[in-house]
Amino acid sequence: MAKGNWFGISGELSPNMELLQLILGKWVNQAIYAAAELGIADHLKDGPRPSADVATDCNADDDATYRLMRALSNIGVLDEREERTFALTPVGEFLRSDVPGSLRGMARFMGYDPTWTAWGQAVYSVRSGKPAFEHVFKENIFDWYAKHLDESAVFDEAMTAISTVESNAVADAFDFSGIGTLADVGGGRGYLLATILERYPELKGILLDLPHVVAGATQLLREHGVAGRVRVESGSFFETAPRGADAVIMKHIIHDWNDEAAVRILQSCHRGLSKGGRVLVVEAVVPPPGQQGWAKLLDLEMLILTPRGRERTEEEFVKLFAAGGFRFARIVRTASPVCVVEGKWM
Repeated sequence: MAKGNWFGISGELSPNMELLQLILGKWVNQAIYAAAELGIADHLKDGPRPSADVATDCNADDDATYRLMRALSNIGVLDEREERTFALTPVGEFLRSDVPGSLRGMARFMGYDPTWTAWGQAVYSVRSGKPAFEHVFKENIFDWYAKHLDESAVFDEAMTAISTVESNAVADAFDFSGIGTLADVGGGRGYLLATILERYPELKGILLDLPHVVAGATQLLREHGVAGRVRVESGSFFETAPRGADAVIMKHIIHDWNDEAAVRILQSCHRGLSKGGRVLVVEAVVPPPGQQGWAKLLDLEMLILTPRGRERTEEEFVKLFAAGGFRFARIVRTASPVCVVEGKWM
């Protein structure tokens, strides 16, 4: 069977079958979501087990759990053995909650009700240019999360999960050695900042995010051994920016907003920096026509979920930075799908 072909058809798929496999992607998404929500991978971390035992541990139906695990084996997440016994594959290992680089949080976020329901109204967003999330839930996603803390916790877990993929790549690719204090604006629980500070023992940090978000930061910073070098602040990046930093870093922040709002955020950061300060925007950069890049799909997530956010091309970053008070300097590629887009105070 060809790699990536889960129909069981030998050889390469015909174009119509390739399309059908893409169309049926919802099966894959929800199967992985169910496994993440039930914690199936955690119950397989010590080796192969019968699906009936996993079902008992997950408080789930025996036969339905077997059928779910069989489906997961068909897409390479589990390895099906004899007598309804399953083991994790190398891919499935990253659905565990206790491994470095775990993507369980991202799987939960992509499949749970707020995200799934909004994506069900994708046509509304394309026709109107407005976020489907606001159409369904009657307020923007960030205001809604501030009132629904259980759902917000899933989002925060997802952002931490994706940070495990991106943060090491950013720390590897960009030289932070000339910076004395780095402010992570909209930095969530501080995973990116902690990763960078671990690499640079002389570096100090400031973490800024909304109160209900940074409430979970202290434990993470302590686990990374950097809490003593980080000042945690709460507030809105539209209204305030940390003072005393040599550079501001923002990961997956600017893309949540339209140009007008993004300029306000950059201007706020500009006010908090001294002359010579830098802004480091960690985002996916939309590649030229004909070139593949996940930014072109991630851009739909921004369209549907966020307050008119978008992914941007290099040319769009140049204009955005200028309006925010920064001169575009360069784009530093990383080994992950994101880049570091650097701007200098002007």
